[in-house]
Amino acid sequence: MKSVKGAGAVRFSISLPQALAKQLDRMVAQKGYDNRSLAVADMIRAELVEHQQQFAEREIAGTITLLYDHHKQRVQTALTDIQHDHHHVIIATLHAHLDHDNCLEVLAVRGKAAVVKRIADELIGAKGVKHGKLTVTSTGKDLAA
Repeated sequence: MKSVKGAGAVRFSISLPQALAKQLDRMVAQKGYDNRSLAVADMIRAELVEHQQQFAEREIAGTITLLYDHHKQRVQTALTDIQHDHHHVIIATLHAHLDHDNCLEVLAVRGKAAVVKRIADELIGAKGVKHGKLTVTSTGKDLAA
């Protein structure tokens, strides 16, 4: 590996099968990247973020997205109770009425990976929740630009 002068970057080369390189070039063009290096750097960052959530004590950030029918008995109370029990991890919420029956709730979270996952599982598993998903990202502290 060799450093690129003045850029604080490291240059390295990789070999790819021709078909994979063509797919990469199509993705680079479709997503509007200026070059392959930027696309590869984003893919590496994404993989590092995924890797970080495997460590229970590592601090992560993310969102918990919930879809539920607010007419279901006690679903809103249960979700609110869980959120209040974990106010130190849930840093913001968004509640939207999708139609007469369905609500979308998005919770911004930040905390130790194991705690965030446990809270997400509790919310997603609450009776009356139709669908839920935890999306994880980094806090940015340990992720290079």
